[in-house]
Amino acid sequence: MPTATSPRIFVVDDEKMISLTAAAILRRSGFDATAFTNPLESLAAAFSGQPDLLISDVMMPELSGIELAVQIRQVCPNCQILLISGIVGTAHPVLEEAGDHSFDLLIKPVEPVLLIHEIRRRILRSTAAA
Repeated sequence: MPTATSPRIFVVDDEKMISLTAAAILRRSGFDATAFTNPLESLAAAFSGQPDLLISDVMMPELSGIELAVQIRQVCPNCQILLISGIVGTAHPVLEEAGDHSFDLLIKPVEPVLLIHEIRRRILRSTAAA
């Protein structure tokens, strides 16, 4: 269960079941995870409760995962970013669109064990850099 010092994670996917399931798995693993289906709502929430990590689908209406990641970084400069895409061929175009930003990309479906490993690695990386 999450504690007061648990890393805060925003999970954003326009597919409700994916965002809710991922957030539930992360909470069971001790993270403070919040699910969003609307990227604009997650961006608004970042102003009041800055996430340590953003996990976002790439292809979403209103705001792409890349656009969301760039804007989240403006609000939370130390936020780690993990993008997820269901389209295998998007890896290079996604990372090129991200430009100078250092975003990582995983391909859906992501096994929960791999997702938790990647999150812990990023949290350790951000803790070591601080």
